[in-house]
Formats: sequence, C-alpha cells, structure tokens
Amino acid sequence: MSWFESFVLGLVQGLTEFLPISSSAHLRLTAAFAGWQDPGAAFTAITQIGTEAAVIIYFRKDIGRIISAWARSLFNRELRHDHDAQMGWLVIVGSIPIGVLGITLKDAIEGPFRDLRLIATTLIVMGVVLGIADRLAARDETGGRHRAAKQRKSLTDLSVKDGLLYGVCQAMALVPGVSRSGATISGGLLMGYTRESAARYSFLLAIPAVLASGVFELKDAGQGHVAWGPTLLATVIAFVVGYAVIAWFMKFISHKSFMPFVIYRILLGIVLFALVAAGTLSPHAGETAG
Repeated sequence: MSWFESFVLGLVQGLTEFLPISSSAHLRLTAAFAGWQDPGAAFTAITQIGTEAAVIIYFRKDIGRIISAWARSLFNRELRHDHDAQMGWLVIVGSIPIGVLGITLKDAIEGPFRDLRLIATTLIVMGVVLGIADRLAARDETGGRHRAAKQRKSLTDLSVKDGLLYGVCQAMALVPGVSRSGATISGGLLMGYTRESAARYSFLLAIPAVLASGVFELKDAGQGHVAWGPTLLATVIAFVVGYAVIAWFMKFISHKSFMPFVIYRILLGIVLFALVAAGTLSPHAGETAG
C-alpha cells in the first residue's frame, strides 16, 4: 500500500465511520473502484482505533463520569442504582454479542463477507430498515392530523433488555455494508429512542468492541501488502477527520432526519449491483491481494 492510498483510505474511514453508511464497505469499495488491493479486515480494524479515539475525546466527560460511577459501584451497593453506573454495565452487556460473533466468524469476516454483491445487498436492505425506523421516529415526534406527538425514550430509560438488543444490532455490523452506527441507531429508533439518544449510545457502545478488535488485529498489521507506516498514517487521519464528523453529525441529527443517508445507501447498492452485473466490476475485486 502506498502512502497516497493510506491517506485516501484514512480519509474515507474518518468520513464514514460515524455516518450510517458503513465505513468498512466504503474502504472496500474505494479500493475496488480505484483498482487497489483490498486493505483487508486488519487494516480496517486498526484504523478504527483512530476514530474511536475521536469518540473518547468528544465524549470524554460522559465516559469519565460513567467509568467513575461504575468503578465506585463495585464497592458501594447504593451507587448501583445510579444511571451512569448502570450505563457502564449496559455497555459491557451490549458488547458481548459482537465479541462472541467477531471471534467465531473471523474467517468469514475476512473472506466471504467482503464479496461486493453481499455489500450491495446489505447497503440496500439496511438502508430500507433505517428509513422505516426514521419515519416512525418522525411520526412520533410530530404526531399528525389525528394523533398527538408521542414522547420517545432517552438513555435514562435504557434497560438491560434494550442494551442487549443494541448489542445484537451492533454485531450485525460485522458484515461490511451494514454499518455499526446504522444498525444500532436503527435498532434504537425501532425501540422508541430519540435520534440523539440512539446515536449517543451507538457511539459509546462501539468503544469497547472497536478498541478490542483493533488491538486483536495488531498482530496482523505490517503483513502482506499493508505496512505499518501507511496503517499508522491512515489511523491518524481517521482520528482528525472522525472528530470533525462526530461534532457535525450530533448537531445534524438534532433537527434533521436520516433520509439523505437512506437514499445514498440504496442508490450506492443499486449502482454496485449494476456494475457487477455488467461485468465492469468483479465481486471479488482486489481480494487476491495479500
């Protein structure tokens, strides 16, 4: 991998990690469209450490409060009813599904799951799911001619059941094209949470899973065609760009819907199917690489 490729892929990772459009799919597609070798699952996981570092800094006050309350609740039973302490446990519980499936499906994640036809399918299907979830949220928020607006849930209403369901949704993102934020936000909206609450918990829930995945894949860094230097450059760029995207996205969803992302996902999936069907793009483009 050249330095230019790592720069572009780091930029793509930072731009797409927090948007509900799938960063892993866009890294795979960028390489395929440019005629580059597939950077692989290890490169994706390690560069995500950069974007998760951006999450940690952006939500540092929330994270510090949650960790402090959770740690103190281990020794003080009265604090176990504190919302922040409960959030700590819920993030742990919600991280279990992706941890288990990530290990058991490792070979599929690095192989068959990277087929461009599967990515096109997940882009479209999850785009439709996000669209439905977004419309339901909008209907509750605005009401209608014959119905009153409905109060949606905030993170203070988060239960163990909902936390586990969030975790199952996050685990779906092991398939490129699903999108970690897209799946968890869709799940949150369908469970009745506000857009901001669904997005905020989505970002917090991703921290343990992404950091663990990145550390786990460190052993494979520098092997094949992806060297350590370009990987580190891409990670740094992903961090800088990712931080800016988080700040923009949290403001965007406070007064806008997810429909632009829904339309983009569906159109991209259709174009990808058309290119593969026409023989312009191989469903396994770049897979021979390392």
